[in-house]
Amino acid sequence: MGWFWVDKSAIAQPNPSQALPPSHPPLPRDAAEPPPACPMHNSLARDSNKETAALSSAAASTQSACPYNPPSSSEPTPTPSYISKLNPLNYMPTSISNTRDAAEQSVALPLSREPSTIPRGDGSGNWEYPSPQQMYNAMLRKGYTDTPAEHVESMVAVHNFLNEGAWEEIKGWEGLFAQGIGRGWEWCKNGEDHAMRSAQLEALRRERRGEAAADPKLLRFMGRPNEPTPKARMLSFMAWLYPSQFPDNPPFDRHDWFVQRQAPGGATREVRYVIDYYSGPPEPTGEPVFYLDVRPAVDSPTAACERLARWGGDVWYRASGGSVREELERRGRGR
Repeated sequence: MGWFWVDKSAIAQPNPSQALPPSHPPLPRDAAEPPPACPMHNSLARDSNKETAALSSAAASTQSACPYNPPSSSEPTPTPSYISKLNPLNYMPTSISNTRDAAEQSVALPLSREPSTIPRGDGSGNWEYPSPQQMYNAMLRKGYTDTPAEHVESMVAVHNFLNEGAWEEIKGWEGLFAQGIGRGWEWCKNGEDHAMRSAQLEALRRERRGEAAADPKLLRFMGRPNEPTPKARMLSFMAWLYPSQFPDNPPFDRHDWFVQRQAPGGATREVRYVIDYYSGPPEPTGEPVFYLDVRPAVDSPTAACERLARWGGDVWYRASGGSVREELERRGRGR
């Protein structure tokens, strides 16, 4: 559909030689329009105004009805979000400087990185811990500008120690339930100690048979210190409700680790673990004490059953006198 724009030069001009009424004022020969006193002038003006108004209205209607409005050149270009700048494996900046950049750094920090015992999900070896210099730069980047540089090395040592402990806990869970919830329950119903011994013996048997080790691998992880887990919230509520029975000691950090579980048949699936980090009273020697609460996240009915089987199996074993019977059997064999 086309639009026809009015060209002023194309409007029909009156013929001066046309007969005029006797009362009409004299018309000059070079006049392009009737004089203002002529009623014909007013008629042409009204017709021209009507055509101009109609065309303006049609243009406005067409602009509002068009489904596409070209963007204005003055609109700002969208900038990438902060999340897009993070490494998806650990939700940290993709590159953390390993050089001494901050002017407030008082001492030189080591630049070497320590390898962990945690295998990477892509099979390219084990994860590496950040160097003390990288740790310091990362803390400054997060806004912790009051971090004393001389304490960073000990902080890195504690960080690495806690992560290794968390991985050992995850390996314990995977050793119990990687072969299925049924096998895990058979071990857990006889108590925590029996379950862990059974899982370790099964791993040794598989190794002697030459079967491929079904070791878990860490795919990615992320820190969520400002998002307490439901269990941590519940414990904080109980500490508020019964302060004499529950200590008011919320976790100082939280991590989510995404682990690749490998079943004996070769099938793999992703399991998310939540880790709450707690601090305890220091040792008499002054050394700090930390506690870890590691468990699979309740993302599926299977994960809920695993947590219930491990906790409920140990509680049932103790409540039914299993530990007492085990002690009596041990004494009987010693006679």
